[in-house]
Amino acid sequence: MLTITPLHPCLAAEVTGLDLVGGPNDQDFEAIRAAFDAYSVLVYRDQDITDVEQIRFTERFGPLEGTKVGTPGAGSPLAMISNLGPDREIVPPDHRQIINGRANGVWHADSSFKPVPAWASMLSGRIIARTGGNTEFASMRAAYKDLPEHLKTAVEGRIAIHHYAYGRDKLDLNLITDVERELLPPVRQALVLNRGSLGKSLYIGAHTARIEGMAEDQGSALIEELKAFATQRRYVYSHVWRPHDLVMWDNLAVVHRAMVYDDTREKRHMVRTTLAGWPTIPVS
Repeated sequence: MLTITPLHPCLAAEVTGLDLVGGPNDQDFEAIRAAFDAYSVLVYRDQDITDVEQIRFTERFGPLEGTKVGTPGAGSPLAMISNLGPDREIVPPDHRQIINGRANGVWHADSSFKPVPAWASMLSGRIIARTGGNTEFASMRAAYKDLPEHLKTAVEGRIAIHHYAYGRDKLDLNLITDVERELLPPVRQALVLNRGSLGKSLYIGAHTARIEGMAEDQGSALIEELKAFATQRRYVYSHVWRPHDLVMWDNLAVVHRAMVYDDTREKRHMVRTTLAGWPTIPVS
């Protein structure tokens, strides 16, 4: 029997009694689709699924985006977030996979640096660390609702520039390749998303480089103030991974980050599928 249990006052619910290997029936799918709109993050327990089964379930929600250049799985519907090499052993500490994994420890929304950013992501915990490695989610919808009026006024109608290189360069100037720099130029995104009945949410994160029409220092200060407000603990759900969890989140309603674990000793292998979204700035 399908059961949906809230995990946090602002976001996240646990889904049990669902077998994703066989695929949910239409009634159960409609229930989880409504729950996703309500909670922004869904945790499906005990889902020992294959890549094909994960792709099939994700596609029930809509079309998938391809994994970006420079990420294991590039060009396919699958992104591998892993500290393992082809031999299934942990890669060296200076390996690009290790450094990129640590870069994901900064609050971000997947693919906000693309002209059409991601709507939702699903992450399957195939191999998890024994300790650490939580994934945290912050509700940008709840945060926007609680914004002081002066901040709501400051962000309304604003456009932000998102750039993949911006966040990565702050960690290591050699972290991204020349090809990534060429194929992932800066893009314009709305600073506040209005999704009708779902309400408004902030749209910021590690890739938010600046705000159009504002001096660089003024825009940076506003971005940092918004991040600090939106990621207060009252808006954050911290997911403690169990083997074979599948976690799904709405990138247009939450930001997330990967918490530290002993990535030089503990094996970790996660598989992500990502649902394509739509432009955040309406086309007139």
